[in-house]
Amino acid sequence: MTRHDIAAWLQAFQNRLCQQLEAADGGPARFGQDDWERPGGGGGHSRVLEGGAILEKGGVGFSQVEGELSEAAARQLHLPNPHFFATGVSVVLHPRSPRVPIIHMNVRYFEAGNGEAWFGGGIDLTPIYVDETQARRFHQQLKAVCDRHNPSYYPRFHKWADDYFYLPHRHETRGVGGIFFDRLTVGQDGTVEQLFAFVQDVAELFGPFYVQLMRENVALPYGAPEEAWQQLRRNRYAEFNLAFDRGTRFGLETNGRTESILMSLPPRCGWHYNPAPPAPGTPEATTLAWLRKGVEWV
Repeated sequence: MTRHDIAAWLQAFQNRLCQQLEAADGGPARFGQDDWERPGGGGGHSRVLEGGAILEKGGVGFSQVEGELSEAAARQLHLPNPHFFATGVSVVLHPRSPRVPIIHMNVRYFEAGNGEAWFGGGIDLTPIYVDETQARRFHQQLKAVCDRHNPSYYPRFHKWADDYFYLPHRHETRGVGGIFFDRLTVGQDGTVEQLFAFVQDVAELFGPFYVQLMRENVALPYGAPEEAWQQLRRNRYAEFNLAFDRGTRFGLETNGRTESILMSLPPRCGWHYNPAPPAPGTPEATTLAWLRKGVEWV
C-alpha cells in the first residue's frame, strides 16, 4: 500500500461523507468545493456547507501536501529531516440547534524525510447540553471500533483525548471527549495495512453515528436562553482551536491555506466579560459538571 492509495481512499471518503451529511441535513444547502494548492507542494479540497436546515456550518477538508517543513514545524515534530508528505481528512460540524452537539474528526497519514511513517486522528463530541445516554453510546461505539484492532487502544486513546481536548485556562474539557491518537508508527505499532484499517474504521463510524444524533435531537425545543448558552460554549471551542490545537498550528506553520485551516471555527459565538456561572441544578450547570477529565463513560 502506497501513500497514494491512502490519499485516494481519504479523498473518496470526503466525497461519501459530504453526500451523507447533505442527505441528513435535508435542506437545499450543499457542500461547495474550494480547491487550493500549497506553494511548497500539493494541495487540497475544502468543502463547506453553510446555512443548512440542521447544520449552520459544516466543513469537510481533504489535503495532500508535501515538501519541506519550516524549522519551527520540524522542531515541533522532532524531525531532523525537513522533507515530509501528509494527507488527511478533517471534519467539524456546527449545528444550528443547541440541542445537537458539535462534533470533530480528523484522520491523517504522515511520512517524514527520514523514512518514518505514522497515522493519527480521533473523534471528539462537544454537546452544548450533555445527554449522558448519548455520550455513553458514543464512547461504547468508539470502544467497539478500538477493541476490534487492539484492546489497549480505547483506554489509551480515551485518556489521550481527555488530556488533549482540555482548556487549562478554563479547567474544563472541550466536551465529553472521545479518542485521540498520534504517531501510530508503521513497523513499530503495526503494518501500514493494519494501522490504516483502524483509521478507516474510525472514519467510517463518524457518519452513521452523527446522522443518528442529528435525527434524535433536531426537533428538541430551545429558546433564547439555550442559544445564549450555545454562544458561550462555541467560544470555548474557538479558544481551544486557536490557542491549543496542534493541527491548526501545523497548518499555519507549513504554509497551509488559512481559510481551510480555520474553517473549523463556529459561524457565530460570543464573548461576554466575566459571565455569571450557571445556577446550581440547571441544565447548564449539569453540563459543566460533566466537562472534566477521567469520566468512565463505558
